Amino acid sequence: MNATVKLDESWKAALSAELESPYMAELRSFLQSELAHGKEIFPKPSEYFATLNLTPLDEVKVVILGQDPYHGDGQAHGLCFSVQPDVRTPPSLKNIYKELEADLGIPKVSHGHLVSWARQGVLLLNSVLTVERGLAASHRGRGWERFTDAVIAQVNQLDHPVVLLLWGAYAQKKAQFVDEGRHLVLKAAHPSPLSAHNGFLGCRHFSKANDFLEKNGIEPIDWRLPETP
Repeated sequence: MNATVKLDESWKAALSAELESPYMAELRSFLQSELAHGKEIFPKPSEYFATLNLTPLDEVKVVILGQDPYHGDGQAHGLCFSVQPDVRTPPSLKNIYKELEADLGIPKVSHGHLVSWARQGVLLLNSVLTVERGLAASHRGRGWERFTDAVIAQVNQLDHPVVLLLWGAYAQKKAQFVDEGRHLVLKAAHPSPLSAHNGFLGCRHFSKANDFLEKNGIEPIDWRLPETP
C-alpha cells in the first residue's frame, strides 16, 4: 500500500500475485487519494493487515470471518469483532462472550480486545479491510473482497486442517469454496443482537473447534482473554 502498511512475509509471499495486480493498484490509489483529501480512514494504514501480521499463514488454526471494520472513533484496529482496549465492547462481541461462557464456562472480560486469540492462530478476517469514519460499508466494492477471497484460498490450501467459524449468511457465502472434506466448517447465525437468538447462542463453536484441533494433533485455542489486554 505504502511505507506505513506492514504485511507479514508469509502472507506477502503467498499473496504476491494479488499485491501486484491492477485491482490492488487501483485500491491503493483510492485509499491514498481519500487520505490526501482529508478523509479519516479506519483502521490506520499500519493496521490494514493487522490480522495477517498477528497470524502468519502457516500458523492459522481457526478463521473467523467478519464484514467491515467498525466505523466509530477508536474502534477498528484490523481484527474482525475486536476493538481497542479502552473502547466499549460492541453488541455482537458481547454475544460472542455470552456463548463462550455458556460453551466453555469462560467468564466475559471488561474489554473487546481479541489480540490474544490472533496470536494463537485465530485469523480474525474482515471481508473489507478499511472504512471511512462514520460511513458503514463505505469501502465495499473497491477490491478488498477479492483480496480477502485470496486470503481464504491460501488458508484452504494449507497442509494442516483448519476450523472456519462462519457466522451469518455473508460469511457462509464468502467461504463456500472451502474444502469441507479437509477443514471443519461450522455455520451459525450472526452474533448480532438482531440474529444471535436464531442459532448463534447455543452453537458451541468454541468447544467444537478445539475438539477438532485436538483430534488432529493441533494445540487447541485458549479462548480465555486476559483481563488487562
